[in-house]
Amino acid sequence: MIENSRQFYEEKVAPMIHERFGEFESRIAVGLSGEGSDCFGFDDDISRDHDFGTGVCLWLMDEDMPLFGKELQAAYDAIVAEKERSYLTERLRERRGVMSIHDFYSNILRIDCDTKNCTMSERQWMQLDHACLATSVNGEVFRDDAGAFTRFRKLLLGYYPDRIWRIRIAEKMHEYSAALQVNYARCMTRKDTVSAEICKVRGMEAAMELFFLLKRTYPPYYKWTFRALKDIDEKGEFTSRIQELADEKCRLEAWEDTKYHPNRQNFKDRIVSLSEDIGYDLAELLKNGGLVPRMNPYLEADVKRILEANNV
Repeated sequence: MIENSRQFYEEKVAPMIHERFGEFESRIAVGLSGEGSDCFGFDDDISRDHDFGTGVCLWLMDEDMPLFGKELQAAYDAIVAEKERSYLTERLRERRGVMSIHDFYSNILRIDCDTKNCTMSERQWMQLDHACLATSVNGEVFRDDAGAFTRFRKLLLGYYPDRIWRIRIAEKMHEYSAALQVNYARCMTRKDTVSAEICKVRGMEAAMELFFLLKRTYPPYYKWTFRALKDIDEKGEFTSRIQELADEKCRLEAWEDTKYHPNRQNFKDRIVSLSEDIGYDLAELLKNGGLVPRMNPYLEADVKRILEANNV
C-alpha cells in the first residue's frame, strides 16, 4: 500500500501541487504515516474490510494552513474523487489529506506537541504510549524540502531519553516476572486456569514490549505487535518461543500432586519452561546492552539495579 500511495503522489498529487501551488511547493511535506495498517506495511486482503484505500498525507506548518490549506485540501479531494476505486472511507479521509504538522503529531500522541521548537519534556515522554509513538513515526516521507515535519519525526525516532527508557524497562521486567514467573504458578496450583491464562497473556505482552524496548524500537498497536516482532528478531528464536507460548494451553495434569513453592519451578508444565527460556533471552539482551552485569532469567531480581542506574 505504501508503494501504491507513492505512485499516487508522483503521478497525481505532485503535478497538482507543482501546477497550482508552485510558490508553496517547497513548504508542503508529503508522505504516508499515521493510523492504519497500510502505514506499517502490514495491510493484506483482510485489511480491505475497513479503512482501506490509496491516499497521502500533506503536512503544512501552522502559519501556512490559513494561507492555502483549504484550497490545497479541495484540490486534493478532487484528485481522489477522480481516482477509480479509491475506496476511501470517511474515517480514512480524516487520516489523509491536508493537516498541520502540529495537529498530526498532537492527535496521534495525545499531547500538545511543540513541533516548532522540536522539543519534548520528560513529563511528556512519560505520558506517551508505545503504540502511539510507533504510529507517529511509521510509513514514509516522500518529500519534505523545509524539513519541519522530518525534524520532529527524528526527535521521536531518537527514542526515549535514557531515564525514561530505564523506567519503562523496569516496569516491563516487573510485569513479566509477576505475571509469568510468580502468579502463573500460584494460579495453576489453585487450579484457576482462567487467571492462569490471563497471567500467560500479560506475561507474553510484557516480554514482547521489553524486547522492543531493548531493541530501541516502538511496538505498534497490540494486534500488530507480534507481526512487527518478526521483523526485529533477527535470529527468530525469541519469536518462536512467543509463538509456542501462545499455542500452549494451561494443563492441570502437570500440577497434580505438586505443591506451590516460590523458589521451585515446576518444569513438568511447558509454560513454566518457556517462561524460563524467554527470561534467559531477555536477560541476555539486558546483559549485552550493559544494563546488568550477569544473566538472571528471574527479571524481577534486577529491577532495582535498572532503576538505581543514573539516579532513575
